[in-house]
Amino acid sequence: MTVLEDRIEMAESGDELTLDMMFEWLEKMPIPEGYKTEIVGGHIFMAPQRDTHWEIIADIYDQLRVKYPRKRVKSDVRIDYPGHLNGFASDVTLLAEGAAKNRKGRWRCEEVEFITQVISRRTAGNDYGPKKDTYAAAGVPVYLIVDPYTGEWHLHTLPKDGKYHSDVRFDFGVEVDLTKTVVGLVLKTDEFPRG
Repeated sequence: MTVLEDRIEMAESGDELTLDMMFEWLEKMPIPEGYKTEIVGGHIFMAPQRDTHWEIIADIYDQLRVKYPRKRVKSDVRIDYPGHLNGFASDVTLLAEGAAKNRKGRWRCEEVEFITQVISRRTAGNDYGPKKDTYAAAGVPVYLIVDPYTGEWHLHTLPKDGKYHSDVRFDFGVEVDLTKTVVGLVLKTDEFPRG
C-alpha cells in the first residue's frame, strides 16, 4: 500500500488521524539517510543531522553515561507526549530508574527525567516553542536546549501548570550545573562545537 492509498483508506473509514498512522506513513516514505523526523502538533518535520549536532549529542551522552546505565539514556527514540499529535525523538533522553514501556512497546513520557535538544536551523522554533511547552506540560523536570549557532545553552526546570518556571542561559564553556535536579551531575560544555 502507498501513503496515498493509506490516506484514502483513512478518509473513507472516517478514522481520526493518529500518531501511529502518521509514523506508519513515514516508515513507507523514502526519507533521506541522515535525516531525523518528528511529529510536532500534527506536522511532520525533517531535519538533517549535521556533524556539529552529532558531536554535541555524543558529548552529552558520554557525560551522562558516567553516572547512568546505557538502558536509561536514549537518543532519537520516539516518545509520545501530551497535546495534539506529538511524537518526539529527542536528541538525548534520560529515563527514570525502573522506567517501563507502555502496552505499545514505547517509553512513557511520564518517566522522562531529562531532555536535551540540539538546535537545527530548520526546526529551532519547535525546540524553543511548542516542544518546550509540551515537555513542561508532561512534567519533564529538566529540559536543556543547546544552540550551536549562538554558542549558548538554555536550561529549563521547575515545570508546573504547563510551563517552566526557571530559565538559565549561558555561553558554551560555562558548565551546566544539574546537581540540584533529578539528573544530579554537572555537564561540561567547553568542547561543544559552534555553527
